[in-house]
Amino acid sequence: MTEQVENQAASVSVEEALPGQAVYTPASLRIYDFFVLSFSNRFLWNCPTPELLAHYDANVSGNHLDAGVATGFFLDRCRFPTAEPRLGLLDLNQTCLETASRRVARYAPEVYRANVLEPIAIDAPAFESISVMYLLHCLPGPMARKAVAFGYLKAHLAPGGRLFGATILGRGVKHNALGRKVIDIYASKGIFGNAEDDEDSLRQALADHFAKVDLRMRGRVAIFSAYD
Repeated sequence: MTEQVENQAASVSVEEALPGQAVYTPASLRIYDFFVLSFSNRFLWNCPTPELLAHYDANVSGNHLDAGVATGFFLDRCRFPTAEPRLGLLDLNQTCLETASRRVARYAPEVYRANVLEPIAIDAPAFESISVMYLLHCLPGPMARKAVAFGYLKAHLAPGGRLFGATILGRGVKHNALGRKVIDIYASKGIFGNAEDDEDSLRQALADHFAKVDLRMRGRVAIFSAYD
C-alpha cells in the first residue's frame, strides 16, 4: 500500500466512521438477527447465514478477536476448537459491545472499544484469529481508504494467524430490486459505505497486507480469509 493511500485511510476519524455504527441501538439490535441474518441474507444478498457460520467455524481459533460484534450471533453459535477459548470483542459501538458481551458471558470476553480505521491500542497478547463479519460494508469507502483496517488489525494478529470475514459488495454484483433499494437507503444515511466495493478492490486490499488470500463469492457477499 502506498504512503498516499495509508495517509488517506488513516484520516478516517471516529466521527466519520460512527454513522455506520450508530444505527445499532438497543431497539435495532433486538431485530438484527431476524432482519439481517434471517431475512436479508437469504432474500437480499443470497448468502444464507448457515454458510457464513460454516466459514466462521472453519477459521476461528481458540484465541480469537471479533471486530464488529453486532449481537454476538456468530460467537454464540460457532464451534471454537477449545472448550475455554480466549475471546476478545472489539467495536466502536458501546451498545454492541454490551449486547455481545452478555450473549457470550460464558467465555469471559475481553472488551475493547475502538475504531478499526485508527491505530488500535490493545495492551494484551496477540490473537490467533480475527474476524470482520459484515464490518467492511459499514465503513466509509472507498475500499482503498477503509483497507487500512486490515493493517491496524493485523498488528494484533499472532504469527501464523489469520483474518477472515464477509462483506456485502456494492459494485460488480447484480442486486435484486429490493436489495438495491436497501443499499441506497443505507448509503444515504451513512450506514453503508460499499457503493464502490467490488471483488477486485477487496482482493487487492487484502493482498496489500497478507501473503495469501482466499476469496469467493456467494450471491452479493464476498467471503474471505487472509494469512501469511
